[in-house]
Amino acid sequence: MTTPIDLVIFDCDGVLVDSEIIAVRVLVQLGAEFGWPLTEGEVVERFVGRSEAANHAMVAERLGEEAAALFDKRFRALHAEAVDAGLTPVDGVVEALDALAALGLPTCVASSGGHEKMRHTLGRTGLYGRFEGRIFSATEVGRGKPAPDLFLHAARRMGVEPARCLVVEDSGPGVLAARAAGMRALGYAGGVTAAERLAGPGTVVFDDMRKLPDLIGAYIGAYQG
Repeated sequence: MTTPIDLVIFDCDGVLVDSEIIAVRVLVQLGAEFGWPLTEGEVVERFVGRSEAANHAMVAERLGEEAAALFDKRFRALHAEAVDAGLTPVDGVVEALDALAALGLPTCVASSGGHEKMRHTLGRTGLYGRFEGRIFSATEVGRGKPAPDLFLHAARRMGVEPARCLVVEDSGPGVLAARAAGMRALGYAGGVTAAERLAGPGTVVFDDMRKLPDLIGAYIGAYQG
C-alpha cells in the first residue's frame, strides 16, 4: 500500500439503495411487453451498471428509436412506482455509513443513474441528505461506465487524486470503470451481480455491507502501518 485513502466513492443503485432488483424485474417485464424476452440473468449482463444513455441505445438498436423512447417512459413510470411501494437502503449500509462518518472519511456518490432518479431513490430511503452536494451522475460526462470518466469526474470535483480513491461498486461495468480510473475497488456481491463478475485486479469482493467499515479500515491501517 503506497497511497492512503482520502475519498470513498459509492455507486448508488445496489450499493446504497436496494433498487437493482427492482430495475431488473421491470426490465424483464418490459422486455416481454415489447417482444424482447429477457431473463433476469440477461438483464444483469446487458443493462446493470450502465448509463441510461447506453441502455437506451441498446434498446433502440434492438427495437427501433420510437419503441425505445416508449420503453424508457414505461421504465421510469414502473420503476418510480416500485420505489414508492417500498424501496429500502441496502441491508447494513446505514450502519456502515455511520461508521465511516465517525472515521471522518470523505464520501460521495457517482452513479450511472440521472440526478432526478437519485433524488427519488436516495430521498425515499432517507439517504439523500448524507450526500447532498456530493452526488455525480453519468449524465455529466461523455462516457458512462465501464469508461473511467464518471469516477475521474467525481475525484476532480472532490479534489482528490484518483489513486487516493476507493470505489464501492456492485456491477461489472462499475468495477471495470474503477480499475480504468486507477482506483481501488470494493465489489459488493450481495446483490444481483455474481462475485466472479466483480473479481479482478485491485478489487476486494465482499457480500455483507456490515463488513465495509472493517474493509476500509484495513486499507487505512495498511497505509499507516
